[in-house]
Amino acid sequence: MTKGIDLQRYCDDAVKRGALRDCTKTVLAIAGAAAELSRLIALGPLHETHGDAVGTNSDGDIQKALDVSAHRIVAESLAGAPVAYLLSEESEAIETPDARGTLAVAIDPLDGSSNIETNGTMGTIFSIMPAAGGGALGPFGGSGARQIAAGFVVYGPQTALVLSLGHGVDIFTLDPRSGAFVLTRPTIRIAQGVNEYAINASNYRHWEAPVRVFIDDCLSGTDGPRGKNFNMRWNASLVAEAFRILLRGGVFLYPADQRKGYERGRLRLLYEAAPIAFIIEQAGGSATTGRGRILDEIATTPHQRTPLIFGCAGSVERLETLHAASHHDADRSPLFAQRGLFRS
Repeated sequence: MTKGIDLQRYCDDAVKRGALRDCTKTVLAIAGAAAELSRLIALGPLHETHGDAVGTNSDGDIQKALDVSAHRIVAESLAGAPVAYLLSEESEAIETPDARGTLAVAIDPLDGSSNIETNGTMGTIFSIMPAAGGGALGPFGGSGARQIAAGFVVYGPQTALVLSLGHGVDIFTLDPRSGAFVLTRPTIRIAQGVNEYAINASNYRHWEAPVRVFIDDCLSGTDGPRGKNFNMRWNASLVAEAFRILLRGGVFLYPADQRKGYERGRLRLLYEAAPIAFIIEQAGGSATTGRGRILDEIATTPHQRTPLIFGCAGSVERLETLHAASHHDADRSPLFAQRGLFRS
C-alpha cells in the first residue's frame, strides 16, 4: 500500500481488492469519531468537565465525563454506518443502531480516560464482525476469529490509527491541518527477539507462578537462563503498550492474579483483548490468555474479562509453555534451570 494516501483512498482501494464496502464504511465512521475525539481530548483542562466523575459504567468502573462524551460521539458517528449491533464499554445493553445493518461493532470508546488529568495516553479500541451468526450473545457470542477488521486509535503526541482489514496491519496519522488520517507506516511486522517486557510489577506477589518465573528470568539478565538483559516498560495504557510493541517488539502481560476481581483477568475480551489480538496476529505476533489463544476464546457475557499476554511470538510461546508445565518452582526446577529448555 502506498505511503501518504489518506484513509478514504485506502478504503476505496481495499474494496477494489475484495474488502467489504460496509466494513470500510464503518471504519471511516469510527475514524471520523476519533478525529472529533482527538480535538476534544486536546482541550484538556480547558474543558472544565473532562475529568469529572459522573457515575459508573456497566462493569462498575468509574465513568468520567469524557467517557460519556466519547460514547456519544462514537454512537452518533456509527448511526450512519451499516451497523446492526453496537456493544460499548459505556453501555450495559447491546444497542441496535440499524436493524438492516450487516455488521456488529464492539468498542471501547475511550480506553484510559483516567489519564486525562496527567496528560497521559488514551485510545479507542474497536472490533468489527458480521452481524449474522455467533452464539448466545448473537454476533458477539462467537470466537474472536470471526472478526473481519479491528483497530485502535492512540491519542498521544500524534493521533494514530492502527488498522487491520484482515490482510496485515497499517498505521495512519491524523493530519490536524486537513482532518484526514494519512497512511504513514504500511505493512507493520512485530520485531522478534527484542529484550523488552511490559507488566505492572507492583502486583508481583499476586501473580501465578508461571508469570513470576518468566519475569524472574528477565530480571536475572545475563546471569539467568535467558542469558541477556531486559528492559521493563509500563505505560498503564493498553493502546500505548500495543503501539510500542507493533513498532519496536517485546511482550505485554496483564495476567490473571490472586486479587479479588482479577482471578479471570481484568481486560475485556470483546472490545479490548480480541481486537488487540487480531491486530497483533496480523502483524506476525501472538496473543494468549497464558493457556490458550485469545482469538479462540468465546464470550458468555458482554463485558467478560480475560487475562491478556501479547507480543513477539517467541515470548508468548515461552509463557504458554510455562503455564502448561507441571512444575513452576521459581527457585528453579530442572526444566527452567541454567541448562534448561529456555537457555538462550
